Formats: sequence, C-alpha cells, structure tokens
Amino acid sequence: MMTETSPLPVTLFSFGYKYGPPQDVNLLFDVRFLANPFHVESLKSYTGLEKNISDYVLKNEAGKECLQHLHRLTHFWAVQLRSSNKKELRIGIGCTGGHHRSVAVTEALAALLSKDFAEVKHYHRDIEKESH
Repeated sequence: MMTETSPLPVTLFSFGYKYGPPQDVNLLFDVRFLANPFHVESLKSYTGLEKNISDYVLKNEAGKECLQHLHRLTHFWAVQLRSSNKKELRIGIGCTGGHHRSVAVTEALAALLSKDFAEVKHYHRDIEKESH
C-alpha cells in the first residue's frame, strides 16, 4: 500500500471508442467484451453510474475476473511508476459509447484503487455526449 509520504496520483476515466481513444494515458483498457446493457431495452437508458448497470456488467464471471485483473495490474503499474520517479498514472477505460461498461468498470476500479493510494480521481469523458 502506498502511503501519504510517497503518493502517486492515479487518474482513471471512461471513454467511448466511437469518439476516439485518448492520447494522454499510461494504460488503455478495452472492455467491449463485457456484457453490454445497451442491447437490453430495459437497461439502455441508464448509465454505468447506476447499480443495475454496474451489476449487469460486473456481477458475472467475466466482469468479476476483469476487475480483479485490472486492479492487480494497475496497482503493480503504479508501484513501478512511482519507483521510477514518474509523477502520475493515467488510465483510460473504453467501451463503444462510454455510457455503460467503461463507466461501471471505472467506478469499481476507482473504488478499489482508493483503498491502495492516497490520491485517486476519476471522471467519465463521454457519458454526456448523446442521449440513449
């Protein structure tokens, strides 16, 4: 666990590939393989900020395993960056439109990383780009 005396700021953000991938990241993850709520009429209008979408995306074998791997990898990466005197870790997590899967994963990963690091920020680049 990193301490306050040696913080490495971590910034995570979700995005939609249809709006273009980000350029300013250390790590970029594509979560388009996860279950897509967009194709379920009753879920389509929600976002990954809501529990029903988060559960749909993450409460299955692929979702659980994905989050576990992302947590371990990003934690390792942050420790390595800090030891090489880097100033920040920026992580982009993308799905097709940036409304459901990437948002749910970003929220869940930010919560996990907040337990490991003193400074974790997150935002959702494309969540407001179009209505569902």
